[in-house]
Amino acid sequence: MARKARPSTPIDPGAIPWLLAVALATAAPHAGNVPLWLAALVGAAIVWRGVLWWKKAGLPVRWHLALFVVAGVAGIGWEYRTLFGRDAGVALLVFFMALKPMEMRTQRDAIVVVMLGFFLLLTHYFYSQTIPTGLWLLASATLLTATLIRVYGGRQPPLVIVRYAGLMLAQALPFMLIAFMLFPRVSGPLWGLPQDAHSGLSGLSERMAPGSLNDLILSGAIAFRVKFDGKVPEQAQLYWRGPVFSDYDGQNWNAARTGQTYQQATQPTQKSPTIESRGNAYRYVTTLEPHNQRWLLALDMPVTLPKDAILAPTLETLTRERIRSRTRFAFASSVDFSVNRNEDEGLLKLARVLPPGLNPRTRALAAEWKATFKTPQMISNAALLHFRQEPFRYTLRPPLLGQQAVDEFLFDTRSGFCEHYASAYVFLMRAAGIPARVVAGYQGGEINPVDGYLTVRQSDAHAWAEIWVEDQGWLRVDPTAAVAPSRIESGIEAALPASDPLPAIIRIDTDWLRDLRNRWEAANNAWNQWVLGYNPERQREVLSRLGLSDPDWRTMTAALAVFCGIALLAVTAWTLVQRNSATPAQRAWDAFCKRLARLGVQRETWEGPVAFALRVAEVQPALGALAHEAASLFADLHYGTGTAEQLNRLKECTRRLKETPTRR
Repeated sequence: MARKARPSTPIDPGAIPWLLAVALATAAPHAGNVPLWLAALVGAAIVWRGVLWWKKAGLPVRWHLALFVVAGVAGIGWEYRTLFGRDAGVALLVFFMALKPMEMRTQRDAIVVVMLGFFLLLTHYFYSQTIPTGLWLLASATLLTATLIRVYGGRQPPLVIVRYAGLMLAQALPFMLIAFMLFPRVSGPLWGLPQDAHSGLSGLSERMAPGSLNDLILSGAIAFRVKFDGKVPEQAQLYWRGPVFSDYDGQNWNAARTGQTYQQATQPTQKSPTIESRGNAYRYVTTLEPHNQRWLLALDMPVTLPKDAILAPTLETLTRERIRSRTRFAFASSVDFSVNRNEDEGLLKLARVLPPGLNPRTRALAAEWKATFKTPQMISNAALLHFRQEPFRYTLRPPLLGQQAVDEFLFDTRSGFCEHYASAYVFLMRAAGIPARVVAGYQGGEINPVDGYLTVRQSDAHAWAEIWVEDQGWLRVDPTAAVAPSRIESGIEAALPASDPLPAIIRIDTDWLRDLRNRWEAANNAWNQWVLGYNPERQREVLSRLGLSDPDWRTMTAALAVFCGIALLAVTAWTLVQRNSATPAQRAWDAFCKRLARLGVQRETWEGPVAFALRVAEVQPALGALAHEAASLFADLHYGTGTAEQLNRLKECTRRLKETPTRR
C-alpha cells in the first residue's frame, strides 16, 4: 500500500510581506537590464500580490496564471529572439520571481521564492560589479536569510529576525574569506560571458575623424589607472600611446594596414622596432579598463612589455586577445628615446601617401615651406609657428567641415580639437614629402593623493603626430601644444573655455568635493584590485606573503582544509560562549529587578522569580500584580517555551514600573 504524501504546511500570512520584499529586492535592480514592458509587468505583479494579501483575497486561478506565463515567455522570446543567453535568461528569472508569489500557498512555495532569490542575486554581477552593487546584494542576502527564519521560526519582532540573520551571515564570513583567498582562481573575468558580456565597452577606436574624440572627452569615466614604482614623470611627459593611424582617405584616419594586428606583427618577416633608451626607465603597473581592442596604453615609449604582449612595427603595444575585462599590466618605459632610425621602406611609403586632388591650399602652403626650408625639422617648426601665430582656437565645438576638411580648418574656421590639429599637421608634412602619421591615446592624468594612483580618464583622450627624420627616427610632435600649451601642462580643464562642455567630475573646484571624489575612487580602486582583480597572479602574490610560494593543488587543498578547520573551531567556541551567556529573557528580567531595586525592593540572589514576586506584593502592594506578571512571563521564557510576544511583554513590564505609584 502506497504511503500518502504529507500535506505541505500552509504558509503563515505574516510571512507574505517578507517574501514580497525578497522578490522586490532581487528583481528591482534589473529594471534597467530588461525591457521596459517587462519591468512594468513585474512591478505590477508584485504590487498586485501585495494587495491580495492586504485584502485577504484569494489567489488567481492556476490556468489564468498558466496563460500569463505563456504570454510572458513568448514576449521575452520575441524581444531577444531567443530564450537562452545572459539577457534572455535573466529576463526569465526576473519574470518567474514576480509570478511565483501569485501561486504561493505553502512553505514549500515560500522556499522556492527564497532559493530563486539567492540565485537571482548572482545574476546582478553580469551587469555591475561595483561597491554599491555589492552592498545591495549583501543587504539582499541578509533579507533572504531573515525571510527563511520568518518562514520557519514563526512570528518574531522584525529586528530580532534581522539580527539573527546577520549573526548567521557573520558566522559564515570567515569561511567565505578563506575560500575567496585559497580556492584556485581562473584567468579572465569571473562573471563575464564569452559573447554578449562585452557590449557597451568604450574607448579609442580603429578610426579617427575630426570630432571623433568628442564623445570620449565628454565622459568622466576612468580609462585606466597607473601605479608607478617611484617617481612619477612630469605632466608634459605623460603620453599614453594607443592606436597609430597611417591611412588617410580625405575624411578619416584609419589604423595602419601593415603590422596592426597581433598575428601580423609576430610574423617572421616583420622587422622588430629598435628603441634606444636614454636615462632611467619608469616602472609602473597599469590597470586597464575593458575597451574591446587589442592595444594597451603604455607610456611612450615602452622598453619592457608584459607577458604575451608585443610591440608592433607601428610601435603599438598589442596583446593576443581583446581587452574585455579589467586587466593589470606591468611596463617599463623611457621618456627620452630614439626609435627606428632605420625604418622599413614600406612603412615610410605609407606615411607619405595622400588622397589625390584634396586640400589644394594646404598643399600649396606645404610646397612653399619645402622650397623655403631645407630640413624636416625646419618645415615642422614652420607649421607649429603657423598654429601659434595665426588666430587658431582650441575648442570642443568646432564648425563642421566639408570635403576639403584640412583647407577649411587651416584657412577658414581655425577652430578645432586635438584631432583637427594633428590631422592638419600630418597632412602638411606629407604634402612636404616628410613621412608622418597620427597617434591616438591619452595625455596626462591626475594623481589621487589617497592611494597614490595616477587616474587617466576618457576625457584625457588625445591625438598627436609623429614625423620620421633620417638618423633620428620617429619624433613626437604635438601641434596642440602650439595652440593650447596648458592642455599638455595642466590638463584638459585648463585648456578649454568654461563654456565648453566637460564632465562635472572634471570641473570640480571645491576642495571637499574633490577630496570626496578621490576617496570614493580610491575605494573603488581597492575593490577592483583586491576583489574583482583577485586573479591567479594576485592570489600567488598573497599566498607568497603567507609563506606558500608557488603552491600546487595539493598544498592549496591542505591549506584550505586547515584554515577552514581553524575557523570552524573558532566559530564553535564563540557560539558556545554565547549560548552560556545571558539569554534575552534573562537580560529583560534583570532589567526589571534593577528597576525594582531603585524603588526600594532588592532581589536576593537566592530568590526565584515567584518567591520574589510574592515578597514584592508584601512590601509594595501596588507593584504586586506587575511583579507577578513579570515573574510568570520570565518563568515561561526561561524554563518553558515562551514566545517572542511574551519577551516583549516582559520588557514592557519594566517600562510600566515608571508609571506605577509606589510608597517608600
